Amino acid sequence: MSKNVRISLYILIPVIGWMISGQFVKENITNERIEKTLSSVVISESSPSFFAPKIILNASATSEKRVNVMAKTSGEVMPNNVLQGDWVKKDQVLCRLGVVELNRTEVKAPFRGYVEKIVKPGNLLNRGEICAVIIELDPLTFVAEVPEAEIKSIVKGQKVLIELVTGETITSKLSFVSKSATPATRSFRVEAEVENSKGVIRDGITGTMKIYTNKILAHKISPSILLLSDNGTIGVKSVNNNNIVEFLPIKIIEDTNDGIWVTGIPNLSNLIVVGQGFVETGQEVAVTNLAKL
Repeated sequence: MSKNVRISLYILIPVIGWMISGQFVKENITNERIEKTLSSVVISESSPSFFAPKIILNASATSEKRVNVMAKTSGEVMPNNVLQGDWVKKDQVLCRLGVVELNRTEVKAPFRGYVEKIVKPGNLLNRGEICAVIIELDPLTFVAEVPEAEIKSIVKGQKVLIELVTGETITSKLSFVSKSATPATRSFRVEAEVENSKGVIRDGITGTMKIYTNKILAHKISPSILLLSDNGTIGVKSVNNNNIVEFLPIKIIEDTNDGIWVTGIPNLSNLIVVGQGFVETGQEVAVTNLAKL
């Protein structure tokens, strides 16, 4: 290698190094600007409120008394003033039989109720055959099954709201909570007694039963800020006092029309509501408060 070439290399190498170094600095500055842009987030302050979670179940109405009223003797059914679909009082005569047997010619209602079926006059009844079917509609009992995972939150006396398929709503309280699971479903029977003096609620009608459990402290948030961690845990992201991103695992308590109620968030938290999908846990971010926009 000639002397002139060596001299040229001595001069060029530092210059090339300086140029390359300058390019790297320029690229680093650009990357820092891009990173700073991507790391801007919008936060919203969240504080908890008392909330009574609801457990929603399928329910149906059932009469506690449905009795087949039997004839005590044989004979022809005579005309009477009681018809199918009538309400009868306790001890009201349901059927009169055309026989002369002391205290056996009249078949009486064992309780106040609704006549579901009755034998028409002119028919012959043998002793022990059904004269009428009477059901008690006041009160009615609504029955539902609580999954075993939810039963720990259920106690007798809790408020319930029953929404019938016909549109009516009824308020009541739990009158019974079973201590034994149904073997086939591993669920627990609950009952709510409902006043039905006018008989407007029909035996067997279905609806939903909402059971209001004890109040807890929970946060109401928008479902749009929910995220999944790398291991599949559902949660939200927040920033601490040092503007560092944190991931908070949460438990969804109830989904409502205007937000979801969750637990797992500290009492006062700055939740990321815009940009949460573009920042990582432990990353420092530029913060804008939603309330100031």
